[in-house]
Amino acid sequence: MAENTYKLPQKEERGGIFFVINRFLRMDSSISEVIHVRFLPQILFLSLLCVIYIGNRHYAEKKIRSIDQLEVQVEDLRADYTTLKAEFMYESKQSEVAKRAAELGLEESKESPVLIKGE
Repeated sequence: MAENTYKLPQKEERGGIFFVINRFLRMDSSISEVIHVRFLPQILFLSLLCVIYIGNRHYAEKKIRSIDQLEVQVEDLRADYTTLKAEFMYESKQSEVAKRAAELGLEESKESPVLIKGE
């Protein structure tokens, strides 16, 4: 009669990305003691967070530089506006308008305006 033997259940390896990485990378024993494949999801997650953090930092610095450039442009435009407004106020004075009208051959009236009253 045959002797009874026990079969030890074999551990089924899950098929997934980490199984494939472990199969193809073939880490030697010294590396596998330090970085075990079961920690790979956490390592990848932290790596993704670091990449996102660095990208966010670059995006923020780019926006800050853009805001600084726009502030300089606004300051220049404000100075131009103030200068043009002052020139317009000077040119619209009655004496300046009279000088320009004289160049066109128009003269300023010396008589005061007459008020016409209706019934």
